[in-house]
Amino acid sequence: MSVDVTDLRAFYAGPLGAVARRLVVRAVTQFWPDLRGLTVLGLGYATPFLSEIEETGARLAFMPAWQGVVNWPASGLSASALVDPTMMPLADGSVDRMLVVHALETVDSPSELLNEAWRILTPGGRLVLVCPNRRGLWSRMDTTPFGHGQPFSRRQLRQLMRAALFSPESWAEILYVPPLRSRLLLSSATAWEKLGRSMSLPFAGLHVVEATKQLHRPIPVYEKRRARRFAPVLVRAPVPTPG
Repeated sequence: MSVDVTDLRAFYAGPLGAVARRLVVRAVTQFWPDLRGLTVLGLGYATPFLSEIEETGARLAFMPAWQGVVNWPASGLSASALVDPTMMPLADGSVDRMLVVHALETVDSPSELLNEAWRILTPGGRLVLVCPNRRGLWSRMDTTPFGHGQPFSRRQLRQLMRAALFSPESWAEILYVPPLRSRLLLSSATAWEKLGRSMSLPFAGLHVVEATKQLHRPIPVYEKRRARRFAPVLVRAPVPTPG
């Protein structure tokens, strides 16, 4: 089940969304410290994060048809479009970096989305997935957009990416603070993050994983088998009796 674009915009305009945006942007900028001259595509609802990442080349925002689209950026030419995430209107190898937020958990076939991401990324291109953690509180409460759709475990994400020829390289677990609109909790979000990371708690709200596009499909190596030798089998034929 997806969330309407108006609900997504309202969430990120509020205090709980502001905390989520700040922590996601911090994780993304740690993975991608320098994006100058690179084409960056945001798929899903990535405009709150793309707006914070300014030193790039071209920036595009693709939003799924079932979610709806908003004009972005607020000034200048629009760089947002309504698309089918499994059939995006881009040439092969045309994007250097891709940020997927509010998309993988709502699409009917996550594997098809990742295959399409592989197609449009340049050789050696990098992908960042932001997905709800199935063990976290954020995926269990539908008061935030991360409580809709299919949450994932780390193992499930790793299997999906490897099947689509992506190599997971960096992981971050964020949003340990409970998804409650409490000023006390939100003001202590940084302390929650430090506590969760220091104790390696498995209950973070989101997975943030960076993966690299593999250029060649791995060829499995099988154990050499000896050819079986077949010996001829003599079949007895009936001998005609003299009449």
